Amino acid sequence: MKVGVFDSGIGGLTVVKSLLQHQFFEEIIYFGDTARVPYGIKDKNTIIRYAIEAVEFFKNFELDLIVVACNTVSAYALEEMRENSSCPVIGVIESGALAISNALTCKESNILIIGTKATVNSKAYEKELLTLGYKNLDAKATGLFVPLVEEEIYNGEVIDAAFRHYFQDVGIPDALVLGCTHFPLISEALQSYFGEKTKLIHSGDAIAEYLEKEFDFKKRYPSPEIKFFASENPEALRAIAKKWLDQ
Repeated sequence: MKVGVFDSGIGGLTVVKSLLQHQFFEEIIYFGDTARVPYGIKDKNTIIRYAIEAVEFFKNFELDLIVVACNTVSAYALEEMRENSSCPVIGVIESGALAISNALTCKESNILIIGTKATVNSKAYEKELLTLGYKNLDAKATGLFVPLVEEEIYNGEVIDAAFRHYFQDVGIPDALVLGCTHFPLISEALQSYFGEKTKLIHSGDAIAEYLEKEFDFKKRYPSPEIKFFASENPEALRAIAKKWLDQ
């Protein structure tokens, strides 16, 4: 099995980490559109165009599957990617909804979704969760978190100030949906802020759970080959991947 993982930048490496832990694939091709990150402030048509360009890039590798790690692309361009791809395309939002339904049996649970402006404005998570019977939903755009993670700032005074800025009027949710693949890098800080009673729903873990349910992986690959590509400064992406993934 050969998979392509697409993200607007480096955040999708958190999804790669989960895929590595589950040993699903013999080869992983990662493409980060680092020249145009972040996607969360861009309009729908631009996001769709970038997503279709990513599909064209992946056609060079004869993939069995494409995983869209970017929540913004999953919200706006998944169908267009599927129409242009010769292999299945899986997004993080439907898999995230599955993870929530497995984690929260009480339909009255309070769920807070955080993501980029585009992801939150799409209401894609709310639509999925409403169909599953969850009603107490709130969403907040936390766009500052993406550049902070890109700068490798995961905790400390700047992160604490950003939390106070976004969450000062927010209660303690039963679940916090990390609606951007950058956000798991600040999950420890988020867990500390909200407390242990709040369950964090992580895109990478959600994708792995979804793949386990939907596909029959007859073989595991403990040492897959990974190739990293970026639209700008691929050396920086590889350096971060080495740090995060030990690759």
